[in-house]
Amino acid sequence: MEPKYRWLYFIVLVWITLGAFLTRYDMLASPSHVVWDETHFGKFASYYINRTFFLDVHPPLGKMAIAFAGYMTGYDGSFAFEKPGQRYGEYVEYLGMRRFCAFCGAMCIPLAYLTVFTLTGSLIAAFLTCELLIYDTGMVTISQYILLDPILMVSIMFSVYFMVCVQTYHRLGRHFTVGWWIHLAMTGISLGCAISVKWVGLFVVLLVGLATACELFDILTKIDKSLPVVLKHFLARSACLIVLPIAVYILSFAVHFHVLSKSGSGDAFFSSAFQSTLDGNGMANCTMPAEVAYGSVITLRNGRIAGGLLHSHPHLYPAEGGVQQQQITEYHHRDDNNKWIIRRESDSSSCEKSSVRFVKHGDYIRLEHLMTRRLLHSHYHKAPLSKKHYQATAYGFNGSGDTNDVWQIQIVMAGTPLTALAKSDGSPFVVRDRSQHVLATKSRVILVHKNSYCSLHATSKALPKWGFEQKEVSCNPRVGGDVAGEWMVENHYNERLSNTTLETLKPSLLEKIFESHIVMAQTNSGFKPKPEEQTSRPWMWPLDYQGQTFSVGNKEGDMRVYLLGNPVVWWTNGVVIMLYVAIAALHLCILRRGIVLPEAVALDFERTFRAGGWLLIGWLLHYVPFFMMGRVLYFHHYFPAVLFNAMLSGVVLDFLPRNIDKAWSLVSTRPGRGVLQTTFLIVFVPTVFVSFGLFSPLAYDRAMMGKRSEDPRSEMHGLKWLSSWDF
Repeated sequence: MEPKYRWLYFIVLVWITLGAFLTRYDMLASPSHVVWDETHFGKFASYYINRTFFLDVHPPLGKMAIAFAGYMTGYDGSFAFEKPGQRYGEYVEYLGMRRFCAFCGAMCIPLAYLTVFTLTGSLIAAFLTCELLIYDTGMVTISQYILLDPILMVSIMFSVYFMVCVQTYHRLGRHFTVGWWIHLAMTGISLGCAISVKWVGLFVVLLVGLATACELFDILTKIDKSLPVVLKHFLARSACLIVLPIAVYILSFAVHFHVLSKSGSGDAFFSSAFQSTLDGNGMANCTMPAEVAYGSVITLRNGRIAGGLLHSHPHLYPAEGGVQQQQITEYHHRDDNNKWIIRRESDSSSCEKSSVRFVKHGDYIRLEHLMTRRLLHSHYHKAPLSKKHYQATAYGFNGSGDTNDVWQIQIVMAGTPLTALAKSDGSPFVVRDRSQHVLATKSRVILVHKNSYCSLHATSKALPKWGFEQKEVSCNPRVGGDVAGEWMVENHYNERLSNTTLETLKPSLLEKIFESHIVMAQTNSGFKPKPEEQTSRPWMWPLDYQGQTFSVGNKEGDMRVYLLGNPVVWWTNGVVIMLYVAIAALHLCILRRGIVLPEAVALDFERTFRAGGWLLIGWLLHYVPFFMMGRVLYFHHYFPAVLFNAMLSGVVLDFLPRNIDKAWSLVSTRPGRGVLQTTFLIVFVPTVFVSFGLFSPLAYDRAMMGKRSEDPRSEMHGLKWLSSWDF
């Protein structure tokens, strides 16, 4: 940039930064009740401050940042965050967390300015980008509340900005300078932060990975670059863009586990070994008899990661669920209905009172449900969901049943090294030594039904309402080879045996991270929308077809918040994508035909093609994958893609009027070069601002309080341009 224009560059930067913060911080205290997902992320902040373990589907960095902001501004972690609409009260310091999220949302604007200017060198393109983001009601709304979205978006913007800076160093040939190393390392740290907030941060990782691959290919194909130099480039990028993000990601989990050291609501979703690391958990420093004996009261946890407990309750399967006997399920919370008494095949409880006899591999046993006195049972009837499996039920009366209650217990893995493992035809790996005792918390066993030769199996399928949406347990004719058919004695009670301190093998940090990811993925895939929630499909998002209700309050006069993009901004963004595709096609056509353009025009085409191309790829990577996701989706998932779309709009809306002006000046003898671009700016910028003014009540204007758009007194009256908008 010429020195005489540098002052203008900084003035515009200060102006747009001020505008970003003013729009995001305006009326931040309203509404003074819990808004939408604040009920989750505010509650998670309370858990962090109280150091109580919990389960969530997202990585921990964003939640820890919110909790830290709350802690530093006086929030004590005592508020319940029970449901949307709940009043904060006079003494709840929630504003610090909202201010932090608003800060992250506001910082996206100067970062977009710096990114677009670095890509194009155009102040007008950078300014237009920021106008589209500052005066987007949707961007304002999503930045004002205790949510992960603004933290994710600012991490993405930092990643993209530093990526663009590294690309600039590459084009200038300034590799391995101090500035190059700093920007490359900061790219890696920003990527690590993005994926540590939400897994969708992987989309920006793909973008940076693609840009890096293009740079390495360019270096590799240059004749003057020796192989040692190419290797040096590869190692530098590997260290900064692979190792560094992974280190940030692992560090965020290390801090997460260190802070959440107390037993909490998330314990039951994790293995016994994991639970043993939590203070106050029953598995931490617990004592119990080491060897399982007949007459013991036990709980059985499924062997897969995030497996639940074998459970029954006094409710029968309905007619559509198979034979109408008592339900057997997999349950993830501690409950007396998880307790079972282990009996001999002889079906005589008196035998257990005479002398202690330990349960060994190969024994035939019965499992009596402690609370209902019915026995674990199976028969040749289809399971309710897994039709190729047999039904598992609880059957009998006062501990008596029939021969379909008998199971053989087979050890498939024990806590001590075993060498005598074998696999017979169709059978699982079993221990040959029939004297091998079943050990609490250590031995993995399968329960094979004596009559039908099927094994007790947790299918992970959620039962309907009649099964309280607990997980199905069946009897699988395919015995062995699946951890979902393996079980472990988690708790063991027997007053006739002395307790022993069990040196449970506590998992390493990487093992805890791996298990957490399995649990997070399973929970995420099982998300179902609540009856009152507005879900949406990806095709709706660029069209601004349907918004999302953030808050309706609890009584007349409460503030209503509705997440909806500024329609002028969003519909302009949609048109710009098509315009860019046309510009790119024209540029490629000119190159293929060998048409010679004036140097300045050719350079402008090349710069716009390159800059717009990366921004379009960024938009596609943050949008298209949602079409392939099976989980429930919401409108707010689209907002990271909006950042790229707005930057692309700034680039194209600067390029088109300017070059149309140039083309007109070549064919016309009339003066007036630059008139179209000036006219466009004079018309477009105020139009965006006016549209923001009209729709801003959706974000924070008190005119929305207690009035819907149908009410003539509402400021939104007459602005429901699409029937699908529900405000």
